[in-house]
Amino acid sequence: MKSFVKEFKEFAMQGNVMDMAVGIIIGGALTAIVTSLVEDILNPIIGLFVGDNFANLTAEFAGVSLGYGKFIMAVINFIIVALVIFCIIKTVNKAHNTVKKPEEEEEAPTTKVCPFCKSEISIDATRCPNCTSELPEAE
Repeated sequence: MKSFVKEFKEFAMQGNVMDMAVGIIIGGALTAIVTSLVEDILNPIIGLFVGDNFANLTAEFAGVSLGYGKFIMAVINFIIVALVIFCIIKTVNKAHNTVKKPEEEEEAPTTKVCPFCKSEISIDATRCPNCTSELPEAE
């Protein structure tokens, strides 16, 4: 039982798990902010054009009330959250790539292709070990 608890503790304290937990918490807070934006600001503005609170729009179908206004607001909510998350991820990836590029030096090639037999050979070779052809001098 002690080894199980120890394994779980190691798992829970890994960087990826902690990052995911922080992301979920921030995502929940972001969703609350966007929901408020849609319900308290966008919904009344759209309601000015529709003539009613947009979330209250319904359609009667076979004795059932369909709340299409609430559905449309949920779709708008989703689109805004997805757009914000996309922009955040794009910015983080761009910053990560900018920081990472100077560290990654392009290495000089160590092999070349024999022009006669098309096999891969050492860059320093003067004769192909596969077809024994003499290789032209490098420029």
